[in-house]
Amino acid sequence: MAKNITPRKENYSQWYLDVIAAGQLADYAPVKGCMVIRPSGFAIWEAMQSRLDRMFKETGHVNASFPLLIPKHFMEREAEHVEGFSPECAVVTHGGGKELEEPLMIRPTSETVIGHMYSQWIQSYRDLPVLINQWCNVLRWEMRTRLFLRTSEFLWQEGHTAHETAEEAQEETLRMLEIYRVFQEEYLAIPVIKGIKSESEKFPGALSTYSVEAMMQDGKALQSGTSHNLGQNFAKAFEIDFLDRNNNQKYVWTTSWGASTRMIGGLIMTHSDDDGLILPPKIAPVQVAIVPIFNNDQERSETLEFADAIANRLKEKIDQLQIKIDSSDNLRPADKFFHWIQQGVPVRIEVGPRDVKKQSAMVARRDIREKNAVPVEQITQHVVDLLEKIQQNLFERALNYRKENTRTVSSYAEFKEIISNQGGFISAHWDGSKEVEAQIKQETKATIRCLPLEKNPEPGKCMVTGLPSAQRALFAIAY
Repeated sequence: MAKNITPRKENYSQWYLDVIAAGQLADYAPVKGCMVIRPSGFAIWEAMQSRLDRMFKETGHVNASFPLLIPKHFMEREAEHVEGFSPECAVVTHGGGKELEEPLMIRPTSETVIGHMYSQWIQSYRDLPVLINQWCNVLRWEMRTRLFLRTSEFLWQEGHTAHETAEEAQEETLRMLEIYRVFQEEYLAIPVIKGIKSESEKFPGALSTYSVEAMMQDGKALQSGTSHNLGQNFAKAFEIDFLDRNNNQKYVWTTSWGASTRMIGGLIMTHSDDDGLILPPKIAPVQVAIVPIFNNDQERSETLEFADAIANRLKEKIDQLQIKIDSSDNLRPADKFFHWIQQGVPVRIEVGPRDVKKQSAMVARRDIREKNAVPVEQITQHVVDLLEKIQQNLFERALNYRKENTRTVSSYAEFKEIISNQGGFISAHWDGSKEVEAQIKQETKATIRCLPLEKNPEPGKCMVTGLPSAQRALFAIAY
């Protein structure tokens, strides 16, 4: 057990912060509520960004960039939107040493300014659909912050699309939700549940909001990506209209969807242990760390040469494999090993003078801390198999944890007992009223994470009121 990391069972919140510190992922900025993402943390974000960006472009989306500053009156044009975001907005009142004629909002999200631009660009059905994404930072004035999970400024992507019909907008909303599911499960090895948000939890100004919900190791939920069908609300507010195929003037149908650096927090809390970070191979910036062990200059030269030969052998056979050779000589071997353990690197290869003579290496996997001697001629296939096994094991381990901590209840008394003493996800019937939803939140701190998208939802009776319920809702205490 690492001395610099608080055990999860002792203090989960401190454990999370200790893992971030040990992995050199992020630090606190001078401005309260903001963070500095260190190179190791930013490398994870770049890996996420690269893979998600490819998935977006494969579905026809293109990238653009929109301004950081938004005229205040833009935010006020969609009533529900301004009401939802006003408490979180930062306002610029002075610039160039003078008071501005109109205050400017630092973007908490970009629906308004993008809506304005779309109204300039879209004239005819021939201009549709518009499928644009941007990678940027946003600012929401958070009172209670935690690195990656909730900071005032954070990095994200926000997609904004405009469509000819309501059906196309709904298809887009669900298409992007599915991309988030695939990314979370296949790359981050985080099992998620897709669902629609309740009216109280939906995005301000949206017709409907969908999300993917994940369970962390403390049983709490993390919303890991959202996709919003905005209907025509923003189109009407910003006059985004077009001439349709029958020469009639119509409003477009819009969507927006986003995922942020909070995914790094989810990655940490889903997979890491009391020794530090654990990263799935498909998202790890460094997938293999090779650590030469030597006592003198001659051994240093021999082991480094052997390490280079192994690295070249792996790169020739494994496409885009990211390898780091640790040639430092200021740490003991055990300290070097532990450094890469805390960095979460999936596979570590140790080579010393004896390994050079035997033409073999010790190969260690981070997830279950297993180590085996492997002949050089077999090492490529061994590493290929190991990376696949680690990726699959991390997903299955997280999925099993979620299954073990997901419970179905029929009574409110049972619900309160489980939330109070066990946590996790609870599947329960709810009558659909905001009043009952608010009561449950006030009395238990649990919220409706989503109404899962199921082919055959099970009708029943609300656990609180006994009134009819069309399907079970997913409840949890969330970050």
